[in-house]
Order: sequence, then structure tokens, then C-alpha cells
Amino acid sequence: MIYLIRHGQTAKNKAMVLQGRQDEPLNDDGVRQAERARELFRAKGITFDRVYSSPLQRALRTARIVAPEAEVLTDDRLLEMDYGPYEGTSLVDPAPEVLRFFQDFVHNPAPEGMEPLSAVTARLGDFLRALHGTPGNILIATHAIAMKGALEYLTPDSKGEFWAKHIRNCDVYAAEMTENGYTVPVEVK
Repeated sequence: MIYLIRHGQTAKNKAMVLQGRQDEPLNDDGVRQAERARELFRAKGITFDRVYSSPLQRALRTARIVAPEAEVLTDDRLLEMDYGPYEGTSLVDPAPEVLRFFQDFVHNPAPEGMEPLSAVTARLGDFLRALHGTPGNILIATHAIAMKGALEYLTPDSKGEFWAKHIRNCDVYAAEMTENGYTVPVEVK
């Protein structure tokens, strides 16, 4: 079984700033969110045989809090979407092209300089294909848009449904490995 988790909250999340690949630490709320996720897994009797994370510290610390007994391996394919020139900009009053993109990911391409969603899905799909066949429970700590890319890859018939879904800090989705791929992911609560 694979479990995908979005990292805990950072100060920039709280301030509604597009952080992308900026390497921001968890804030106190983010640490508590990761601790609650750890308790969710413990209550369900879930332990992890392997743990993978984006190399950005907010995802890495989330993984270490959730699975303190495991070695955490980092993989650049789990990085957040590259927002290019828009990283560090406000989501309270975004540029018109960013607002248009975020209002309808499916029909509006990423603004010039941003990583296209197709590239996000492709790199997350590449990671998941490489992971396929690995035994045991696997935790994957990543970011909101990267996680959406993974969920889109895992749900080929979604027609972009996950791009519009709000994924909160430390939300968790699970999918089971099958002989030919993965089951459709479900939210773990």
C-alpha cells in the first residue's frame, strides 16, 4: 500500500504565499499536523517499510515526524511544481494569469515560466512506476500540486478532478499496488 501525504503547514502557507520550491520549514501548526497524522496511522496500526520524501525541508520533516522509526529517502521527482517567476508571490491578490490558472487548472495552461501540469504528472508518474512492485507500506511525503499530479496519474479517468480538489496540509491518500498498477486512491481519515 502507498500513502501520499502533503507536508504540514509553513509560515508561507499561513500567509497565503506561493512557495513552490522555496525551502520553508514547518511552523508549530505544521508540526502538530504531522504529529496528528502520525497518530492517525498508529491508531490504524499502519507502520511503514519505506519512506520517500521531497528534499524540501517541510516535506522531509513531515515524513520524519510521521514515521520516526524509518529511514527517509529523498527524490527530486517529489518536489513541488516549479512556479518560476511567481514563487514567493501572494495568493491573496495574485497576478491575473495566476488567478486564471488556479481557477481552472484543467482548461487554463500554466502561465509562462511555470512548470506545466503535464510535466508534474509525468514526473510523479515516473516515480510511482519506479516504485511499483516494492513490498510493504510506503509513505510518500510531498506537496499540494505534486500530490495532485500523483493522484491524477493514479486516476487516469479523473478528467482533471484532482487539480481542482483542495488538499490541506497533512491530508493523506492511499492506493494499493496491483499486478498492473495501482487502485484508485482514497482519502484516509
